[in-house]
Amino acid sequence: MLTRRDRRWALAAVPLSALTGGMLWFFRDPDRTPGAGRVLSPADGVVQSIDPWPDGRTRVAIFMSPLNVHVNRALAGNVTSVQHVAGGFLPAFNKDSDQNERVVWHFETTLGDIEMVQIAGAVARRIVPYLTAGAKVEQAERIGLIRFGSRVDIYLPEGIAPAVSVGQKTVAGVTRIDRG
Repeated sequence: MLTRRDRRWALAAVPLSALTGGMLWFFRDPDRTPGAGRVLSPADGVVQSIDPWPDGRTRVAIFMSPLNVHVNRALAGNVTSVQHVAGGFLPAFNKDSDQNERVVWHFETTLGDIEMVQIAGAVARRIVPYLTAGAKVEQAERIGLIRFGSRVDIYLPEGIAPAVSVGQKTVAGVTRIDRG
């Protein structure tokens, strides 16, 4: 074996094995049984903020650390648009990260149009949408991936109150976001 001839191979194998294990952990994609509710969390993470918007909608921002699953999940309905918007790469927990690279999704649901925004972070430089406009999706279906730490915002329609609170952990496709 190479490690018996030269110990440098053994020293190189340890960090490479750790890196490989980390990548496998980061890109995991577990199967999920959808939770009950009209609006389920699109992301694993922690609710960072809940903000009312001037148009009557409520934004629920979910921060995903590098330890969370980064595959995002859909709302039941039709994908009416998927738009990539170029931008910066500030940390996703920064209040100015609204100007970061992002993908804006619109879903036509039984509640009307619901907007979801995948936001890249300081390390996350790539958002990979799995679907295009016109796709019909089921509740908690996989729709895309954000690599290496990021945020997902969901905008609840006017009159729909959030069922989550700031600091609460969410599980994509399982945790109910709407109160109803």
